[in-house]
Amino acid sequence: MRFAVDAWAPDYGASLDDAFLEPSDATVDLDYEMQVDRWRPVSAAEAGRATILFVDGVQRIDARVWLTADGGATRLGICATFAAGVVRCDDAAAIEGAEVRRGLFTAAADAQAIQTRHGTYHVLAAAGESGEQLSLAVQQRMSELERQVAERAGAADLLVIDGPLRGRGHLQDAVGYIKSHRVGYLPGELHSIVGDLAPGERTPLFLMTTDWSRFSWYLRLPGGGGGHPWSGVVRCEASADLSRDQVIARADRATALLPSFASSRHKDPRAPQNLYPIAGLERELRRRSGDPTLLYRALLASANRT
Repeated sequence: MRFAVDAWAPDYGASLDDAFLEPSDATVDLDYEMQVDRWRPVSAAEAGRATILFVDGVQRIDARVWLTADGGATRLGICATFAAGVVRCDDAAAIEGAEVRRGLFTAAADAQAIQTRHGTYHVLAAAGESGEQLSLAVQQRMSELERQVAERAGAADLLVIDGPLRGRGHLQDAVGYIKSHRVGYLPGELHSIVGDLAPGERTPLFLMTTDWSRFSWYLRLPGGGGGHPWSGVVRCEASADLSRDQVIARADRATALLPSFASSRHKDPRAPQNLYPIAGLERELRRRSGDPTLLYRALLASANRT
């Protein structure tokens, strides 16, 4: 029996749920750049000097709380910290515009901010009080903060957003960067094209439409060998508002530039997909978010005073 070990750390799930890829309900135009019967790996010209911005965010639930109104009704909420920032990479790498927010996420209309000695959790509305609804509210606020810091970051040759591009396609030179795969957007016979990609190669572009539209392509990073055929493969997205020449140029630029930022297995458990600038930004945002134990104790102390 032969087997392969996925380099992606199991603590983060799987980089590819190959046996369980859910079929997408997206309408997919596979012939946009190249006729599907001619699909082949696409190489990009060598990249010159460029300025790249990497945008990412982190979130953490600091405590689950029960909110009791004067009338006796009790509602569930969560106190959460979320942060977002930008790394600018040109001659050197520097973090810009990192911001941290704290919120009390709840569906209770009469909720009030929670003040602690280490920060205030301002009331932020959630659609409901189920765990999924509360977590989604945190995710949405973090995504909005990512958009805000990206808009203030200034010009660059490429803006890489960690995650789908949804709601941020208007950002100049933006590319969404998706590290793992849960949904299959290509028919099964084209999966072999993805598996045949060499490091620094991409698939032809395809246009996807669900309740929003975007261009997409798969790209293989270096350092992903020794695992499954999609090892080291990421998926990128670009705005559907781009012309054909514009989106091809952006895909080629990303294909030429991103492989040089691929992480190594001995340094990152999500190598090579978790690019070094994104990993460094995540660490700094978590540091700036404060010690979770200290914040939890501060919330307990505040609750005991009420």
